[in-house]
Amino acid sequence: MNRAHNATEAKACLEQATKYFDNISLDLIYGIPGTTNEEWQINIDTALSFGVNHISSYALTVEPKTALAAFIAKGIIDDVDDALAQEQFYMLIDSLEANNFVHYELSNFGKDRYFSKNNSAYWQGKSYIGIGPSAHSFDGQRRGWNVRNNIKYIKSIQNHELPIEIEILTTADQYNEYVMTGLRTVWGVSMQKVRAEFGPVFENYLFQQARKHIKEQLLYIDKETLFVTKKGKFLSDGIASDLFKINTV
Repeated sequence: MNRAHNATEAKACLEQATKYFDNISLDLIYGIPGTTNEEWQINIDTALSFGVNHISSYALTVEPKTALAAFIAKGIIDDVDDALAQEQFYMLIDSLEANNFVHYELSNFGKDRYFSKNNSAYWQGKSYIGIGPSAHSFDGQRRGWNVRNNIKYIKSIQNHELPIEIEILTTADQYNEYVMTGLRTVWGVSMQKVRAEFGPVFENYLFQQARKHIKEQLLYIDKETLFVTKKGKFLSDGIASDLFKINTV
């Protein structure tokens, strides 16, 4: 993985941290080339053995211009196997849910009262203010990002200027973001909210686009809320893109 730490160091950190804190999260990566399902299960069991209350887990993605990408291109390491990653994703869900974790967001699992407040705010479309270079802000209709350069940021503040660029989201942008984030979470996409905030045209569009996925048992509706089924979770981003509204304001 070409990481700066190894498994022994990670375990040592967890052993120390869990002596003093109970609100700890750790990250796991599945779909690593060469990792068998048996080895992946050992990783999960090892994580659970520390008694942490929150786990985030992500499929390995190969970013360009990284050591991993170079190793794969040279044939030193096998490429990512999507089918294996999917198997390991469902293994993760089964293991964590059996240990009282709630799969409250596609990549996040938490026990009761241990959901991430910070990330949950993003997924539920709440407003936030970003302070400092590169920080982002959002108020529901506008998204802003501060200049990256530290010196430029400080000079702007000293000149009583906000070093920020603003993007005003269209109605379609706001709808698309709600669908994308909502489908990833245990809270789903409220048809009632879509109707109230975006209008019946968007609600009807959402329902018509969702019908195919409902028929394929990738989505389901319960109490006027659209959810991804367990079968559809690994495909949720692709499903969301099918529900997006384009070429409109």
